[in-house]
Amino acid sequence: MATTKLWTDEEVAGDPRVKAVFDDIRATRQSDFVNNFWRALANQPALLERTWSSIKKVMIEPGTLDPLTKELIYIAVSTVNSCSYCVHSHTAAARAKGLTEEQHGEFLAVVAMASETNALANALQIPVDPEFNVG
Repeated sequence: MATTKLWTDEEVAGDPRVKAVFDDIRATRQSDFVNNFWRALANQPALLERTWSSIKKVMIEPGTLDPLTKELIYIAVSTVNSCSYCVHSHTAAARAKGLTEEQHGEFLAVVAMASETNALANALQIPVDPEFNVG
């Protein structure tokens, strides 16, 4: 259960700041659906605006990483941070961007392998090889 109110479309319509962000989310995503993450952030319009602006800059604007790679990174970080909501949301987004079941399985194997070897390296306190230092 949410720890904050999730705004309805009727409530959104009554607040011009929140409505402007929701309208931009719908237009940018070309969908009428606005998910619960944004509905929760609507309680704090400045946070809603700032977060949507950052998401657009990092995840939507073209960059050197393709959109599917960005989603996979988001899923990996969300997994490490135990954010079930973000894992679900960005897995759906990755699938919409073409993620296949085979790719998803391979991706999860990489995440699991990295988790295992990270734990080993941390537990053993292995010093970093000088060759791996940049600069």
